[in-house]
Amino acid sequence: MYSIQGVIRKNINNASSMFERLGYVGTNFANYSTNGYKAVRFEQMLSDDGYVSGTVRTDYQKGSLKVTSNPYDVAIDGEGFIPIVSPDGEVAYTRDGSFKRGKGGYLVTNDNWIVGAGIKLPANLYKFQIKEDGRVFSYDSATDSKGKCLGTIPLVQFDCCEGLQQDTQGNRVWQTDESGEPKLVKNHNYIKQHYLENSNTNIFTSVNDMLRLNASMLASMSVLKVTDDMYNKSINIRES
Repeated sequence: MYSIQGVIRKNINNASSMFERLGYVGTNFANYSTNGYKAVRFEQMLSDDGYVSGTVRTDYQKGSLKVTSNPYDVAIDGEGFIPIVSPDGEVAYTRDGSFKRGKGGYLVTNDNWIVGAGIKLPANLYKFQIKEDGRVFSYDSATDSKGKCLGTIPLVQFDCCEGLQQDTQGNRVWQTDESGEPKLVKNHNYIKQHYLENSNTNIFTSVNDMLRLNASMLASMSVLKVTDDMYNKSINIRES
């Protein structure tokens, strides 16, 4: 049997847990159009004493691929991440392949992180091609059938993707002790030029989660109000 204070404490804890989960659902909504975003889910657990707790997990399943007309766009049709390096030398990893030609002709992300070890595109190239294994070739003319290899977009994998640290935008991650060291993937055919990976957020599941959480929070608030009224009445009875 619980005291009134215990009921209040439990409902506050459960409401806070649901509010936190609602925040993750909102983050999924906000990043629905973010290339390569991986949805976050909050696994809720109810303990024997009635308290709600949960664990945050990231769904690293591949999102659907969309065709683009931009030759700088690439998608990863499989598992793995592309290493990128910030102007300050920080190394991160991404599945957002919306690249561009940056300063000095280097292949960079939209916010100017260098792709891989640095792939420099010539100033007057006729066209360039990104092979499925990540190799980047430039061609000088329409009759140039062989081309020149400029470098390779590397692909790495981690033993534990759940251990990666994800940023607020969701399309960039950092390695941690839990994720383990990145392992270079060789002899693959995962890189697709003229494609981008969509977010893997399920909009219908997210809407359903948001409605359920909102209803649960309203119910918890109602219980708190009733309990608070009972508590105040009991105090008034004692004082009278």
